[in-house]
Amino acid sequence: MASPNDLQFQEFEEAAELLSVDPGASALSMSATNTTTTVTGEGGGEEVKLDLSEDEGGQEESSELLGGQKAGGGFWTFEYYQSFFNVDTVQVLDRVKGSVMPLPGRNFIKHHLRSNPDLYGPFWICVTLVFSVAISGNLSVFLSQMGNPSFHYRPQFHRVTIAAVVIFLYAWLVPIGLWGFLTWRQGAERQIGGYSFLETVCVYGYSLFIYIPTSVLWIIPLEWLRWTLILIAMLISGSVLVLTFWPVVRDDTKVMAVATVATIVVLHTLLAIGCKMYFFQIAVHSPTPAPTAPPAHITLATQPH
Repeated sequence: MASPNDLQFQEFEEAAELLSVDPGASALSMSATNTTTTVTGEGGGEEVKLDLSEDEGGQEESSELLGGQKAGGGFWTFEYYQSFFNVDTVQVLDRVKGSVMPLPGRNFIKHHLRSNPDLYGPFWICVTLVFSVAISGNLSVFLSQMGNPSFHYRPQFHRVTIAAVVIFLYAWLVPIGLWGFLTWRQGAERQIGGYSFLETVCVYGYSLFIYIPTSVLWIIPLEWLRWTLILIAMLISGSVLVLTFWPVVRDDTKVMAVATVATIVVLHTLLAIGCKMYFFQIAVHSPTPAPTAPPAHITLATQPH
């Protein structure tokens, strides 16, 4: 077995012979513990030290400036948008799991995104939710009218368009407004932190996943069950947003922090209740009374004798 001394770096004989022949030759030495390189000029002149160590502080600062924004070419290139979808199945499933199982003290961005936000998950979650709400709403109307002979089922394809407009506007406009507000408050109050725009959109997109199975269960024609499901979905989804954005706004003034969180919860509640009331409303039809024949009027005519 080799001794520790045998494992140490040793000078080569060729280097020693070269220095003995030409003492003024340049020598370059690098240490394992320090990446500073020393170059000695001819004749034992002035030594020049080159620091080859990585600028960790500069890298951290650059990472903070990016704030989750993907680096790439110009916005007109395919590579620029490809970087927003650079995730694998394991990462997406982990983020979906985190969106349906929020835990106190676990920030969704810090524990699941890890400075690598994506648009792949939010995009497909929104697309799936659009069709889930629209199709489930049509089936709900059909099931609620079964047995009604005067009802003629007609697929309401326009609901797909309405669901797409509402869900995608919510998933984009609300994060834009919230990100802009937090950026403004970050400039007004130095102690206020913030997230990047991509991180904000990513959180909102994944928070909508819980409504996909909920909208499927809304097909069951039991009004009390629907309201119970919507309350559970709002509690889970709203908790993801509150646990994520509260650490950012809590250092602001008390009134502003509470108002910001309340606005987030109210907008999220309006989306859930609005979808339920529009796509899953139950029309109550009163039975039409059977028409009755008008009473016959008998006229007696007397004939002259």
